[in-house]
Amino acid sequence: MLTVLCASGCREAPRPALPTSEQGRSDLIKAAQQVLVDRCLTARGAVGPPPREEALFGTDPAELSITLATGHTVRTHTDGCLSEAHRFLYGDQARWFRAEVTVNNLRAEAQARLREDPAYREALARRAACEDQDADCIRRSGLEELRNRLEPARLAQVRAAHREELTTYDRLRDRALHRAAGLLAQPSTSHRKGNVS
Repeated sequence: MLTVLCASGCREAPRPALPTSEQGRSDLIKAAQQVLVDRCLTARGAVGPPPREEALFGTDPAELSITLATGHTVRTHTDGCLSEAHRFLYGDQARWFRAEVTVNNLRAEAQARLREDPAYREALARRAACEDQDADCIRRSGLEELRNRLEPARLAQVRAAHREELTTYDRLRDRALHRAAGLLAQPSTSHRKGNVS
């Protein structure tokens, strides 16, 4: 039998168990984010209710922005408590912002690509000509059936086009999950303000 001795009687703290469900993982990250935001707001003297908006979200102008393939532009700040929490959890706020916004809008981009299909545009026009409550007309337009048939392929194309953002999203989210688990596993005395580096 091999015995390993540590000079100072060291024992590595057990790593907290990570949730297996996607909802559990999201909840863990959200809980850690709330701890970090609350700590930051307290340190800034901006605790509510409601908390001071500029302390929570940051002050204008927004420093980060991304224009999506749909034409919409999304902006965010880098000086609020929420941004501070994101930097702690994800490491690189700008990379996380770009990846998260892109990934959260993949379906919208796929739906926008549907409009490139002539058959879909025709079905859309037939649907637009229906009275709102005319279920038969809506069904006969074929829009829903066509959307259900075409959307999976368009979504696959969009996901392939954004493979790099999806990889970044998964990697940074995994980092956040581990950081969140470590943060929430600490004794409550370590949750004092200013102790999040």
